[in-house]
Parts: sequence; structure tokens; C-alpha cells
Amino acid sequence: MPTSAGFEGGIIPVNIQLNGESQDIPESINILQLLDLFDLPSDRVAVERNRSVVPKKSWEEIVVQSDDQIEVVQFVGGGASEDVGASEDVGASEVDGPDALVIAGRRFVSRLIVGTGKYATNQIMAEAHQRSGADMVTVAVRRVELKRGTGESLLDYIDTDKMMILPNTAGCYNVDDAVRTAHLGREAGLSEWVKLEVIGDEQTLFPDTAGLIEATRILAKDGFIVMPYTNDDLIVARRLIDAGAAAIMPLGAPIGSGMGIQNIPAMQILRERITEVPLIVDAGVGTASDAALAMELGADGVLMNTAIAGAQDPPAMAEAMNFAVKAGRLAFKAGRIPKKLYATASSPIDGIVK
Repeated sequence: MPTSAGFEGGIIPVNIQLNGESQDIPESINILQLLDLFDLPSDRVAVERNRSVVPKKSWEEIVVQSDDQIEVVQFVGGGASEDVGASEDVGASEVDGPDALVIAGRRFVSRLIVGTGKYATNQIMAEAHQRSGADMVTVAVRRVELKRGTGESLLDYIDTDKMMILPNTAGCYNVDDAVRTAHLGREAGLSEWVKLEVIGDEQTLFPDTAGLIEATRILAKDGFIVMPYTNDDLIVARRLIDAGAAAIMPLGAPIGSGMGIQNIPAMQILRERITEVPLIVDAGVGTASDAALAMELGADGVLMNTAIAGAQDPPAMAEAMNFAVKAGRLAFKAGRIPKKLYATASSPIDGIVK
């Protein structure tokens, strides 16, 4: 990594803030040269200069100035281009027929969405993804670690021929940060899809619903396909749809809690009243029965990360979730029998031998 003492004679250094760290760099270098100077991959990052995203096509034109604040971000474990993956229209109908999950006009084979955080190794994550059968996976947008430079990337372990990558705004606590993060994710070279999080409380990680609605409206106008993580409130869900949400993603329980769906009546109300866009349960699932219940209640899909990554055997749990989501969906479509207080004989009474 360059230092002010390392410049050759005649080269005047300028000082900038790079990913929150003070750095001396040669005068009059552009963004692309800056990435090369710090041995950062130019094909897997997005760059922000003074809180404005710098398009890749402008990297050679923009000269870094003294006191510039530069952010270089990449994708990390956390929650493909739009025309990549098993979720393409071609082939998906052969697997799931007319009942396939459709979001913003795009068909998905699986109703299970998985994450990339908290796995012990990337190899375990890759196996879990394969056994989950999912064709959408969330990733978080974070600063590049300057001391790591180039090398192994999370994207090396995601099969983008089979899975669409869904950038998320995990860790954002206000509208501005969420919108900036979404734009950086798009600029990094993937798609305009985003799982939107605007967190309102650090301990519970409950969403800031007012901020969430505002951020959804901004991003939808900017051309994003927005899938907001929200609470199980019907009115908030309606406001999000009005703001342009492509799906509604209510929490079953606090993120990472594993408590399962805690407010079944609220989820039933959402299912009955939200019909314009898909309803995807996001957060709180702990085991396969939780996923099955979500689907039996009529959810169009389930998103989970910790329940798989935190299991003793993540790949096996991923496979269990795969079966649970399919079983729950089939049970919902089949229609369960009504609950009764007293027994009803299943065998006919007529003809009993006495």
C-alpha cells in the first residue's frame, strides 16, 4: 500500500479519505489508477466520490482531488445480471408450471430465497446453496478491505448460472444510506433489484417504516425493483405498494431469532389483503416447520439466512428448507381441513359389525 514516504522524487502527494482511512496518493490520478494503486479489482467494485456514485465509464475521466472522500464497495455475505440464472422464463415453467413465483414479471423456479452471511466457510455456503434449490440469493454491499486487495471473492462461490444475486441494504439506519447503498450495488455491475432494509432499532432490527416507505418511493422512481423488509402491518404494506414495491417482505420474528412466525393472524390478514404483489416472509425462521407454516399460511415465498447458516449441518438444513417450502406450498394449494374441537370419525358408521 502506498505511503507518502514511498513516492518518487518530484511526485506531489495529495491526501484523501479512502474507505474512511487517510491516504496519501500521487497527484492527478484518476479513479481507475487509484484502484490499481491499491490493487483493488475493478470488475467487482463500485466507487463513490464525495457521496456520489461514479459510473464505471467515467473512472478514467474523474481525477481524484485533495480531500476527496472515496468509497470502494463490494459484495459480502449477507442477505447476476438480470438475464442470468434458473429464474429465466425459459425452462422455469417446465419445472413449476403456472404456479411458479413471479416477481416484477420475472419467473423463479424456487420459492426459497437464501443468504450468504454467517457461514463457517464459503465452501459450506456453496453446498448449502446447491442443496437448497434456491435461485435467488442475497448479498450485502460493504467497503472493500484495503489491506486485502485482490483475491478470493464471495461471488466466486455463487453459481450465477443458477442463482440471481439480490443486493441488500442491510445495516442502513436512514433513507440516505439505504438509497446510496442500493445505487452502489447497481453500479457494481449486477442488476437493479434490491432487498431494501431501513433499520429503526439497533437491538431488535425492526424496520423504520416511515423511512422504508420514503426509500422505496425514491428507488422505484430511480428504476429499481424494490423488495422491502417490513413489519407485519397491513397499512404499512399498502403504503409500500403505493410507493412502488415489487414485493412485500414482512418479518415472521426478529432477524436471526429463529422464533418462527409469532403473529399468525397478522400474516393471515396480509395474505388475504395483499394480492397485487408477492408476499414473502423474511426473518425469524428457525427450522423447516417454520418455513412450512409460512407457506401453509399462503406466503408466496420465504427468505432466510441464519436458520441455514447457523445450523449444525447447514447443507442438510438447506435441503430440509427446500422440502419444507415445497410441502407448505402444496398443502396451501390443497386446502387444509377446518379445525374442530371434537372428533369426527373418518370411517363410516353404517355397516358396523355388532
